[in-house]
Amino acid sequence: MKPITYVLRKMIHITGNILRAAQHLYLTLAGIKVGKNTMISLRAKIDVRRGKIIIGDNCHVTYGCVILSHDYTARILNKETGHEEGRVVIGNNVFIGVNSVILPNVTIGDNSIIGAGSVVTGDIPANVIALGNPARVVKSIP
Repeated sequence: MKPITYVLRKMIHITGNILRAAQHLYLTLAGIKVGKNTMISLRAKIDVRRGKIIIGDNCHVTYGCVILSHDYTARILNKETGHEEGRVVIGNNVFIGVNSVILPNVTIGDNSIIGAGSVVTGDIPANVIALGNPARVVKSIP
């Protein structure tokens, strides 16, 4: 017979998988495009109200990440045009570290890594490691 801790861990794991599937369905129904084998933490916050977000295949969006697709300050600064609806594109095989923030109108290239706590304010090319506030490329990945 298996110990109770093993059974509890297994039940928690299964529950987490069910919740992730429900989250994926919710994001898809809200208009977010999420690629195959992409893992999004249940504690990540993804803006589904305005704009467009595309997340590629085999990506990891970790705990506490925030991905924004619109910016309310555009309405304050330019009252004629109203809200600014942005677009966020995250390529394939991208890892976004814990508590990172991705701002609107950003593209992150394929095979890139965003370090923990980074604030991505501009485009990040493919095959690089970027980190900091604002995020800057610190190393290329061969």
